[in-house]
Amino acid sequence: MSCLFCNIVNGTTPSTKVYEDDRVFAFDDIDPKAPVHVLIVPREHFKDIDDLANRGSAVMADIFKAVDRVAELKGVRETGYRVIINNGKAGGQVIWHLHVHLLGGRESMGPMLAE
Repeated sequence: MSCLFCNIVNGTTPSTKVYEDDRVFAFDDIDPKAPVHVLIVPREHFKDIDDLANRGSAVMADIFKAVDRVAELKGVRETGYRVIINNGKAGGQVIWHLHVHLLGGRESMGPMLAE
């Protein structure tokens, strides 16, 4: 089975890279919901948070180190930003490769959930 984010990580599918290291890859979202909208994915394929917890929870620390670095690179570290992980169908996950959304660049990111 082909995974879009695995293809982005390995360079088969093009993306606008923001940051990378040996454990994570970050790129601009192609359908941004804020002026800054970056996806941060582990290079290794993990389906969701449960998969990560069962097989490689240490990667989560690397993901959040990347969140901090991306926030700095995108100029939102000081003003603030939102971090979202959609997990499972009811949580809004549509691509089955664990990923973190970093959104910012507005004075306010609005309410936590839409009414």
